[in-house]
Amino acid sequence: MENKKKYVNLDLKSFGMIAALIIIFLIFYGITDGSNATPVNINNLIMQNGYIIILATGMLLCVLTGNIDLGVGSVVALCAAVSGKLVMEQNMAVGLAWLVALAIGLGIGLFAGFFIAYLNIPPFVVTLATMLMGRGLTYTLLQSQTVGPLPKSYTFIGTGFLPTIKIPFGEGTLDLICVIIAIVVTVCVVFMELKSIKTNNKYGFANVVPWQMIVKDVVIIGIVWFFFIKLGQNNGVPIQLLVVGVIVAIYQFITSQTVAGRQIYALGGNAKAARLSGINTKKVFFWVYVNMGVLSAIAGLMLAARQGAANPKMGDGVEMDAIASCYIGGAAAAGGVGTVIGAVVGALVMGVLNNGMSMCGLSTDFQKVVKGAVLLGAVVLDVVTKNKKG
Repeated sequence: MENKKKYVNLDLKSFGMIAALIIIFLIFYGITDGSNATPVNINNLIMQNGYIIILATGMLLCVLTGNIDLGVGSVVALCAAVSGKLVMEQNMAVGLAWLVALAIGLGIGLFAGFFIAYLNIPPFVVTLATMLMGRGLTYTLLQSQTVGPLPKSYTFIGTGFLPTIKIPFGEGTLDLICVIIAIVVTVCVVFMELKSIKTNNKYGFANVVPWQMIVKDVVIIGIVWFFFIKLGQNNGVPIQLLVVGVIVAIYQFITSQTVAGRQIYALGGNAKAARLSGINTKKVFFWVYVNMGVLSAIAGLMLAARQGAANPKMGDGVEMDAIASCYIGGAAAAGGVGTVIGAVVGALVMGVLNNGMSMCGLSTDFQKVVKGAVLLGAVVLDVVTKNKKG
């Protein structure tokens, strides 16, 4: 029998936010006369949103189960406060203080996971409790005071850069390390695409229409090169970006290539069917929230390092940015649908919006209105699309 190749159109929902990210960036490019595309501003964009991307990565797992975690902002503040106090007032080694902060994040995750998974308390209630308790403990610990300035051995993860190798570029210089990383990412994108095509052909699955696939990959690779060239013209690769990149890569692998990842999607798609198929749904719920606690601690350390201090209001409202990043990035409100890369794109959309509106001089109050409208639009689009398919 003749084996005809089957093709499908690109899922616009999956990559529509990438187009939206580009459009939003270009709009602000025009409004600010290109100021948002300067190397310094691109570096600031990464620095300001690195911890949000970490939170969004963890939040995605919660969203995939059909739930959210409202306590991440308070965990961010508490872990930053504890590590800051230990370093500044107890003269504890920075590395040990970080381990204590991670242990606190782990402990809060275990606390939330136990009540959610094994006592069947709704995640909304449990995480609302951790939000209130965490913030209260932070204010009590810091006594409403700021702890800082933190030493360079602490802040380097939030403000430091990898060593640079400068090469001539135009009228200035470019960091060779940034060029090498961009090349590696390009090769990885092409390799993964070819691997996907080979797998689909092997099992008789349809591939994306070739020209659409090429356009998608060219756009993604173009964004990667744009960012790294801009970073290379500034101070090179931020250590914060390296940490974020490793975390995103790990969780992308977990969610797409492991049994644990498939179990989360199954739980979010249909919890009853997941249980009947033999999945230990309590265990899945438990480790998802434990994981969120640990990532919140990491985000707290990153934020404290970037700000050079810890204060009681740190992380106030960041849980909403993390949740919004997931939904804007294509995650379904009902659970079972979403990707780590989508959450990252959603976080970048929020970051570009915040950055652009700040450069335009818009008040923070109005910025919240815009972000709320964008979030609502993303969820409405998801619901409308799902109803049309139904």
